[in-house]
Amino acid sequence: MLEQHPKDPAERHLIIILTFILLLFSLSSCSDTQTRVGLVLYNESDPFVYNYARSIEEHAQGVFSLSRADSGNSQILQNEQIAQMLDQKLDLLIINPVDRLSVYSIIKRQREMDIPVIFFNREPLLKDLDLWEDAYYVGAKAEQSGRLQAELIMELFGNDPRQLNRFDKNGDNVIQAIILKGEQGHQDAEIRTSEVLRIFHDQGYAMEAVIEVANWESTQAYEKMEQIAKTFGTDFEVIISNNDAMAIGAIKRMKEAGFFTDTNGNGRIDPLDELWVPIVGIDGISEAVELIEYGYLYGTVLNDSNSQAQAVVELSEYLLGLRKEQEMTYRLLDDTYVWIDYKVFTLD
Repeated sequence: MLEQHPKDPAERHLIIILTFILLLFSLSSCSDTQTRVGLVLYNESDPFVYNYARSIEEHAQGVFSLSRADSGNSQILQNEQIAQMLDQKLDLLIINPVDRLSVYSIIKRQREMDIPVIFFNREPLLKDLDLWEDAYYVGAKAEQSGRLQAELIMELFGNDPRQLNRFDKNGDNVIQAIILKGEQGHQDAEIRTSEVLRIFHDQGYAMEAVIEVANWESTQAYEKMEQIAKTFGTDFEVIISNNDAMAIGAIKRMKEAGFFTDTNGNGRIDPLDELWVPIVGIDGISEAVELIEYGYLYGTVLNDSNSQAQAVVELSEYLLGLRKEQEMTYRLLDDTYVWIDYKVFTLD
């Protein structure tokens, strides 16, 4: 039986238009699915990295599809994940490297496959980024975070190295500090720690610092503070943490040890309480912000993961031909870097 076609010209015209619209929709859908980007994280259990990844996914929604992988802090696993994504011929890779020294081989492979790569959160060596024009980094300068931490603490202690205020509990005009350091040898941990110490020294402050490595983790910081409390009791005047997660672990242990008690009876924890100790972190994760509001954490240096995630997605759009460089909110410097400033966050 022959198929019957509409005899009415208007009806035929309507069917042609509807068919054309359906075809355009189909092509658009195909285009969306064809633009595929890989997102590889060093460790999703890191609260900052987890929030960062969520922000990338939110900003990328409707722009390109993301394939996400968690390396669980294993460079071997990350290498396998990257190899699988390259074999799938994805259009772009966004990588938070486990080990910044592994980036050399990653960039060489990306170059061979002609697939651009954006690194974030752990800055590769400049000589490695220079291997290829399509290797980029989005992040914040670690020196700035250490400087802002130091300035925040100096302000709290009166901004006069010759005469510290009441937060110098033993009155010796020396700041007794505990520094909770991230991963040993990690670029940000080394820079944040050394920059804090350098700023205090350059500004004429006397400081006695005990440095404990807690590998960015709340649990390890909790355990370190247990030993510190046994060794020093209450004889320390500030805790400087390379990130918020370790600061949170320290606060949990200190609360158990009797610190942070509302001794002045005003209904909240604040610097007027007898066993209050200023603690400063870096990142600005939601739990840290809550602890600042409750008075347990004095302040943090906001590592703006949402703005960085937006910059990552905008740079991705540019590399995928979906956005012009002049339309980017954040500037691309030296054809390689996008820098986002840190910001101090306190109750004030």
